[in-house]
Amino acid sequence: MAHSFDVIIIGGGILGTSISYFLSFLNKSKKIAVIEQAHNVAFHTSGRNTGKVHAPYLYNPEKKKLFAKSAFQGYEMWEVYAKLKKLPFKKDGVIEVALDEKGINVLEKYLKWGKQNGLEDKDIELLNKEELKKIEPEIKCESALCVYKDASTDYSILTNSIMKDSKENGTTFLLDTRVTKIKKEKDRWAITLNGDHEIYAKFLINAAGGEAVDIAHDIGVAKKVTDVHFRGEYWRVPSKYNNLTKSSVYSVPEFPDYPFLDPHWILRVDGSCEIGPNAVPVFSPYGYNKSENIKEFIPKMLEMLGSGARKAIFDKQFQELAMNEIQSSMSKTAMVDRVKKFLPKIDANKITEKGTAGIRSSIIDENGKFVPDVIQVEDDASFHILNYNSPGATGALPFSANIVNHLHKTGLFTNEEEDADCGPWKFSKIIEKLE
Repeated sequence: MAHSFDVIIIGGGILGTSISYFLSFLNKSKKIAVIEQAHNVAFHTSGRNTGKVHAPYLYNPEKKKLFAKSAFQGYEMWEVYAKLKKLPFKKDGVIEVALDEKGINVLEKYLKWGKQNGLEDKDIELLNKEELKKIEPEIKCESALCVYKDASTDYSILTNSIMKDSKENGTTFLLDTRVTKIKKEKDRWAITLNGDHEIYAKFLINAAGGEAVDIAHDIGVAKKVTDVHFRGEYWRVPSKYNNLTKSSVYSVPEFPDYPFLDPHWILRVDGSCEIGPNAVPVFSPYGYNKSENIKEFIPKMLEMLGSGARKAIFDKQFQELAMNEIQSSMSKTAMVDRVKKFLPKIDANKITEKGTAGIRSSIIDENGKFVPDVIQVEDDASFHILNYNSPGATGALPFSANIVNHLHKTGLFTNEEEDADCGPWKFSKIIEKLE
């Protein structure tokens, strides 16, 4: 194994792998490596989600402008890429339902945002309950936002394909490899792997997802923020329900300032259906089971109590919402009942199989507030992407291209081929659309 690289990316999720993809096309003489502790890329959050390719109707065009643009362009890029590689991509749409007057007002806002973010009249429309009944007779609601430019895919498959393309361009992927120590030695990073050997890098990109904040803290940046982790759980529904709706169905979140979303009705790309996810507080980015959470409970609580997260965990509304999520984890019926509000036909007794759980990490600032947007932190010879959540998978390709372009503009390293073809796209055209 080579011991010295120009660029090392920590994290082989969809973001880190996509960054390596564009770097590999634009800097072919550079030695690039991706370090991933799991046995494959997209093993954690990137591959444990709803698999939706989101239209940008949920995102405030002023406050989440880059995310909205990335989602809009990302939809088209994943569609092109999936077709080129013959990978799963199904245009099946999504319906956001309102159960009361307050929810209808939110849907009207989402419609406005969606159009501001580039959606056309044919992509999105607001229907009353009578109009919706004609196309989705099983859904019960007061109003619905039908978003036709929304799709389903499998992000594990997409990320693995992106990895193969990156490897063909010379990128090294170090799988089953954990970063155990990082230190700066003069003009390079010394990175200890699996506790026993070192590799070196001139530049470090931190795209480590649930561990990104910990890595940033180890290097000495982003000290004023901390992360909290939420396990999203799913229930698979029997095949008799697979044709209950033509689209996935979401409901308007009651408390949008918190990372608690009411469970959705999800159509998977393979035609199966699931209910989920909830958002159960856990104490580790790998807190899938009780033993991991017990092990990390004390250190995580001490970290949270010593940061702005202390204000959040003692907030009564947060506590109430967290208890509701815990209840939905302990009781299948409690979780299914949240979906029965808009799909009354489903029966909890018929649902017996759990789906794959995933963990989402959210950032709390020094004031105890959940940070709604991605955080990008530059430091000497390093770049950190924190709080990269939904619609992160949808927008991963253009967002990664934007990061690579930014690093080029700031002179941290030079793109050898600024107008390079990156698979089916010309790099300059990706950036032009984002700007």
